[in-house]
Amino acid sequence: MESYTVKVEESRPAVDGKPSAGLVYRCIYAKDGLMEMPFSFESPWDFFSESVKKNPKNQMLGRRKVVDHKAGAYNWLTYEEVYETTIKIGSAIRSRGVNPGDRCGIYGVNSPEWIMAMEACNSQGISYVPLYDSLGANAVEFIINHAEVSIAFAQESKIPAILSCLSNCNSYLKTIVSFGNISSTQKSEAEEQGVACFSWDEFVQMGSLDHELPQKRKTDICTIMYTSGTTGEPKGVILTNGAFMAEVLSMDQLLAETDKEGTGEDVYFSFLPLAHIFDQIVETYCIYRGASIGFWQGDIRYLIEDLLVLKPTIFCGVPRVFDRIYTGVMDKIEAGGLLKKLLFQYAYNYKLRNMEKGLRQDEAAPRFDRLVFDKIKLAFGGRVRLMLSGAAPLPKHVEEFLRVTCCCSLAQGYGLTESCGGCFTSIANVHPMIGTVGVPMTTIEARLESVPEMGYDALASVPRGEICLRGKTLFSGYHKREDLTKAVLVDGWFHTGDIGELQPDGAMKIIDRKKNIFKLSQGEYVAVESIEGVYSSCPLITSIWIYGNSFESFLVAVVVPERKTLEDWASSNQETGDFSALCNNSKARKYILDELNSTAKKHQLRGFEMLRAVHLEPNPFDIERDLVTPTFKLKRPQLLNYYKDIIDQLCKEGNAKTA
Repeated sequence: MESYTVKVEESRPAVDGKPSAGLVYRCIYAKDGLMEMPFSFESPWDFFSESVKKNPKNQMLGRRKVVDHKAGAYNWLTYEEVYETTIKIGSAIRSRGVNPGDRCGIYGVNSPEWIMAMEACNSQGISYVPLYDSLGANAVEFIINHAEVSIAFAQESKIPAILSCLSNCNSYLKTIVSFGNISSTQKSEAEEQGVACFSWDEFVQMGSLDHELPQKRKTDICTIMYTSGTTGEPKGVILTNGAFMAEVLSMDQLLAETDKEGTGEDVYFSFLPLAHIFDQIVETYCIYRGASIGFWQGDIRYLIEDLLVLKPTIFCGVPRVFDRIYTGVMDKIEAGGLLKKLLFQYAYNYKLRNMEKGLRQDEAAPRFDRLVFDKIKLAFGGRVRLMLSGAAPLPKHVEEFLRVTCCCSLAQGYGLTESCGGCFTSIANVHPMIGTVGVPMTTIEARLESVPEMGYDALASVPRGEICLRGKTLFSGYHKREDLTKAVLVDGWFHTGDIGELQPDGAMKIIDRKKNIFKLSQGEYVAVESIEGVYSSCPLITSIWIYGNSFESFLVAVVVPERKTLEDWASSNQETGDFSALCNNSKARKYILDELNSTAKKHQLRGFEMLRAVHLEPNPFDIERDLVTPTFKLKRPQLLNYYKDIIDQLCKEGNAKTA
């Protein structure tokens, strides 16, 4: 089997209380050393200003024009036009007494103004700080105070949220700029707190075009990004200009080596939150390459419509989005009659076999691409050539489906805010990497460290352990939290908290999370994420949260059932009632519990990993109730708090079964 990695250092045994660690390795495209940064770049501003010189008339930022509540075609600003506005905005920021090294907040859904505010900060050497409310009710106030944000740009609809917490953060925040308009009442409300407010147009007018830009350095702080973490207060991840640019250039290098780098012809669909690192890196890459960025309207109901109107060539998604598209396509095939279904199955298996033999996706079945799969490609607008998935593992069946049917390159990556986005990526057209997150980016070295208490051994024949990273795209620490920084940055290695399994070809598979482990009363350890993954493969459910503690000997769960499947079961078992009523139906609970445990048996889970009782929840776990992070990871302490009474009831049921 071909390996896509090279060894840099030998493994080390356990010494002085430190666990053993596997070999240190790099990606094959960095075999002679990690990617070097060109001298000419000091800040992401250089990417943009160079691009303006090369592509002044290229379309840069686009949004749909809305007339009479109906969205029409995309309207575009060119690189040149965006540059002018950005210079003026930067100059206006400085006129408000904000200086290089100070912090500026940006708050709102993706839009041209978001990018212009970001680039204005880059132009002046000001660190931008994304503000977002999905971190919890007081997160915006917390971030403004913690990062000492002195000016904030905000979407029109977010202004009231800032005004409502102004009295608690006006010792730092002195200026608010709306992405759109601002009302006179809002202005006077802010002025009472000693804060000045401006509409977007007013603020642009305040700036000048001949403002001299300050010197910037690779070591300057580009952004402080607050991550939710599944516990405690948000943590401010410090990313320098150097780390941010290295991530963008590594993406460029890998695309050039394995597929095709971006060009001025490319169009990117912007809907994943710009407040997160994944989308910021991809959009900065598009800017570096002179490509166009079209924004969604910010309303999930029109997401697919926006996508079809824009017809992008590059599409980044998260598993939930891809899963929804997969289900939609499969339902259509199911409803299309037997002949269509058989043709699809035949074409799918034929192309998959050829890809498994090593053929590139575009060479594996060109005739079927035209006859069968072209229609599926139209679900993404018809022009996508590159698809990227991140934020959470893509289910294997969905990844295989996309690789076979979407007629484009698909890469799945893994990364954290602390690694400036992607630190591992699967390589386009290397079929055996399916189900993995691939190999390290060209700026990163990786190794696994054993976690004895979970039974993970980095020196075993199949190495498993905590993924540790070092290299050029790592964060510089958590803002004002040296204690947290020291806990994860040890001897130059960043400890991610994620458990990986190294494949024979050098690819990494994420299998567990280090922190989510608890002990049952009989002393058995439960690695809860790993078993939630097993139960999630049961087709009757859409999500599951499993709970156990050291006072009980068994596990219980709160489960969101798959609506259609439960309703089908009800009609064939003469059970009546709407979805909520079915979730309370004791027979439905027993049916789903039995099916979940049979899934567990099929996957050889141990006796204590079986579920003793379940609660059926009709509403998906959501950000609004603070039950999941913005990337849909479960927030366990919050879930326990929310479902406390239900968990107590389930534990009673479980004990009654034991008695």
